Amino acid sequence: MPSAAPLIPAREGLIDAVKAAIGDAFLTAKDEVGEVSIDVARGSVADVLRTLRDQFDYQQLMEIAGVDYPERPERFEVVYHLLSVTRNHRLRVRVSTDEATPVPTVTNVYPVAGWLEREIFDMYGVLFEGNPDLRRILTDYGFRGHPQRKDFPLTGYVELRYSEEQKRVVYEPVKLSQDFRDFDFLSPWEGAEYILPGDEKAPQQAGAPSPLKADEVKK
Repeated sequence: MPSAAPLIPAREGLIDAVKAAIGDAFLTAKDEVGEVSIDVARGSVADVLRTLRDQFDYQQLMEIAGVDYPERPERFEVVYHLLSVTRNHRLRVRVSTDEATPVPTVTNVYPVAGWLEREIFDMYGVLFEGNPDLRRILTDYGFRGHPQRKDFPLTGYVELRYSEEQKRVVYEPVKLSQDFRDFDFLSPWEGAEYILPGDEKAPQQAGAPSPLKADEVKK
């Protein structure tokens, strides 16, 4: 079945050529479903991207993505998505790191990486050594934690609302009133064992049959 997505022409021998060009910085590589991914040494990522730009015609850095694998010693992957405009080809370069070890910045190779690295820092807490403006870019001032980490609570730590008294937006600890509700999980056809709030105000209609419970049904 033909693919509905635009196909990217293959670059034969790309992995072997890159391996020869970057030397010891090359770790592993794979070519699956027409997409090439190369894992490189963290400390050499800037030199690797410069080589890919100058020798292999990957002129644009389209995106930097983060992935969190909490079970790994180096839990974070930083993924660089490169595009060769002249060859109509995309390449994925990956490095691994942990919460304390910084990744060298690539802003001296692709200036657009400045904001992209800030996004990864904001969402995952990955540090980028040499970034001239490494600060949060997506979350609010004083935000606690990094929301794309797998161990970050889905509800967050604080919630905000507009206070009529203070005439401003205020931050408060998250209150999950839903957690304290009681659910009986009864079938609506059997009827509840108790009177629901508000039902006492609605008198029973004359002649209306009372629903039978499951154990009262004649079999």
